[in-house]
Amino acid sequence: MICDSHFHVFGPAQRYPYGSDLRYKPPLAPLESYLLLAKKIGIERFVFVQPSAYGRDNACMLDAMREVGPQACRGIVDIDENATDAALERLHAAGVRGVRINVNPIKPPDPGFSKNLLTRIERLDARCARMGWMLDFLTPGWLTRELLPTFAKLKSSFSLAHMGMFLAKDPVFVRFVQETPTCWVKLTGVYRISTAPGYADAAPLAQALIAAAPDRLLWGSDYPHLSFPHVHPEELFALLKVWAPDDTVRRKILEGNPARCFGF
Repeated sequence: MICDSHFHVFGPAQRYPYGSDLRYKPPLAPLESYLLLAKKIGIERFVFVQPSAYGRDNACMLDAMREVGPQACRGIVDIDENATDAALERLHAAGVRGVRINVNPIKPPDPGFSKNLLTRIERLDARCARMGWMLDFLTPGWLTRELLPTFAKLKSSFSLAHMGMFLAKDPVFVRFVQETPTCWVKLTGVYRISTAPGYADAAPLAQALIAAAPDRLLWGSDYPHLSFPHVHPEELFALLKVWAPDDTVRRKILEGNPARCFGF
């Protein structure tokens, strides 16, 4: 029951139109292509994450979830914080278990920017707590650090994509993760923060997180590796064995932890 806890699908543009604020050229990455790769690795559980290219139109992801079926998949959507309760109930029935708060990960430092997010975070936090959902954050490292006091006050559980977009073995971040039982960290998107061969410069942070909170780490492929066409899921899957050589720990990250986090 290996779980890919973070990936995206992209359908034909004529059927699923993109939003106006594109950070990258969206690829055609349909569900069937992803499932062929997942089968090679042995992935049997799936957590779809809404990509920024579709904005808050979750149709492509929801259609793919419907095809996979509710026993094997969950979803993280992007929605307006004031969406109706009925809309949330429909999403829950479809397998949705969280809301994404997505800030361009290459946004340059802008001290105080976190204040612009507080209303949305607080509103979604209250609603997610009532639904038993989580918040899923993608933020540049400087903004992750700025938001740590906000994260500590959240009523709902939450996840930080791409290891919080930190590269260095940041002791403040690692300690926060260790001491915050509602915080989950995704060992995803290492190629987005690494500049060394074999992603060696990210290993100290990954290993520190594994040592600090092995019960709250998740693995994901981040397929289709937007803007990084040379990356392959099998390579990233093999990297986990380097970071976590202990088989029991790896099984937690790949199977037990996502089962608890997403309610499989």
